[in-house]
Amino acid sequence: MATLSYTFPSTTTTSSSRGFLITSNGSSCRRRPNISTEDQPCSSSACYQGAVHSYGLQKQRVQLNSISKAMRTRRLDSVGRRKKGAIRCNIELQDFIGGDLIKPDLGRWLSDVEEHKAIAIYSPHEGGYEGRYLTRLKYQGYHFLDLSARGLGDPETTLTKFHPVCPAHIGKQPIARWYFPPEVDYRLSLLPPDAKGLVVWIIEAKVLSKAELQFLALLPTLRPSVRVIAECGNWRKFMWKPLKEIAGFSQS
Repeated sequence: MATLSYTFPSTTTTSSSRGFLITSNGSSCRRRPNISTEDQPCSSSACYQGAVHSYGLQKQRVQLNSISKAMRTRRLDSVGRRKKGAIRCNIELQDFIGGDLIKPDLGRWLSDVEEHKAIAIYSPHEGGYEGRYLTRLKYQGYHFLDLSARGLGDPETTLTKFHPVCPAHIGKQPIARWYFPPEVDYRLSLLPPDAKGLVVWIIEAKVLSKAELQFLALLPTLRPSVRVIAECGNWRKFMWKPLKEIAGFSQS
């Protein structure tokens, strides 16, 4: 038997609706009102977990929106600050092709070494630039004696006289004393015949006193074939001065 169902809208203000079932014989019967599942209270754990999950997703969405907004604001602020305080750098030709390869002052360097014979140099803190000037002296036929001012002792005694040296001991041996020949005279005796001279290159010479620098400035006078290069400090670019000026002597 075929049936026809129809639901009449409710005239009341409630959300429930009245339903009627009309059969083929014209009779109708009262149906139970349709109540949506949203209006019914749910006490099951599944419904509770679903509500908690939806609340967590909504909270994460709010947090992501706030984070993206903060990042957008920070990016806009940084762009505005960058436009306000622009920093400009002076770029030269040496920055593109290598500043250590272009040294137009090498000729003046050689002439000053031959003229003053004792030079105080000031190299950049990163180092490496003094190698170009050292190599140019080596091309001229000079040999080198590299020394450090720290632990050098008395320069006059170490370089031009027989000097004692106490080797390190553990504490059980007696304190021994060994005598070594003068460093400069010993190296001069070992130079080949075609050598132009000996360059005494002293690093960390900024720790030496004025009296010790004065002796180094006078060393080429005592040994004519000796040239002295002392690293007396650092500067933004490689520069040098006569050691007599640094030691307090007047220029000759």
